[in-house]
Amino acid sequence: MNQKNKKVSWLSALKSRFFKEKDAQADLLQHIRDAQREGVIDLDALMMIEGVFQVSEMRVRDIMVPRSHLVVVQEDLGVEDMLAIVANSGHSRLPVVDEGLDEVVGILLAKDLTHYNDEASRAAFELNDILRPAIFVPESKRLKVLLRDFRESRNHMAMVIDEYGGVAGLVTIEDVLEQIVGEIDDEHDAADVTNIRRSGFQRYSVRALTPLDEFNQYFDSKLSHKKFDTIAGLVTFEMGHLPVRGEEVTIDQFHFKIISANSRRINGMQVSLVSDETDSTSGGEKGSGVDVDVDLDPGRRIVSDNE
Repeated sequence: MNQKNKKVSWLSALKSRFFKEKDAQADLLQHIRDAQREGVIDLDALMMIEGVFQVSEMRVRDIMVPRSHLVVVQEDLGVEDMLAIVANSGHSRLPVVDEGLDEVVGILLAKDLTHYNDEASRAAFELNDILRPAIFVPESKRLKVLLRDFRESRNHMAMVIDEYGGVAGLVTIEDVLEQIVGEIDDEHDAADVTNIRRSGFQRYSVRALTPLDEFNQYFDSKLSHKKFDTIAGLVTFEMGHLPVRGEEVTIDQFHFKIISANSRRINGMQVSLVSDETDSTSGGEKGSGVDVDVDLDPGRRIVSDNE
């Protein structure tokens, strides 16, 4: 066998192995989804399993907090000013910078500032005494590798750098875990979020976790299910699988159309109120009547490069 044939044979074997692994993963996921439909596992378990598979494919750039959204502390600030920034941000860890965002000198933990609670201690304040070292990771780092590094180093946050060495953003262990278990709300998240709000003429925005009781009360409907308490859970159950963009389903007088989704969850859908009168006058055409925007993920959501 000449050198050219050896090269072709090696590439063919590599491609064959790659596609076999992809097919095996897809088959496994399909079996798990079938198990969920048959009631062997619940929907929450299915979404977490799919999240694990997704994390193995995603990279840091897919979930990082971008540079423009960073809250930082200037190195030359006094302890009072630092405390004010920490209190206003609600974050427990903040990057400390010198003159600009690209000059990160370390990480400040909010709890370390609590020791400086009187004038004497603040007069003796030295930032270097409490400053933690910052770790840096490239945008292209895989999340599964980052999670392992976080566990081994016991770090909870890393600065993300681009190909030129500049700061592109930051990523936390919570950001990675949320890809598996979903949003993790803490005491700083808004507690008075409006689940249903008018967003235009006969249009409404509805959060994913809106209870069915609240949805029914608002729209004077009677949607219900024994296993699911939210509108998102009901729609996913009725479709029998995690839907993709463009899929549609009608539940009672509501016609749901998925307009945004990734491999883990629905991000948004449109809902039209379909009445018997509308069906009889328009030949049963769906999509007329009251349009409702259901935002299944109102906060920051990350999608992979493959979407």
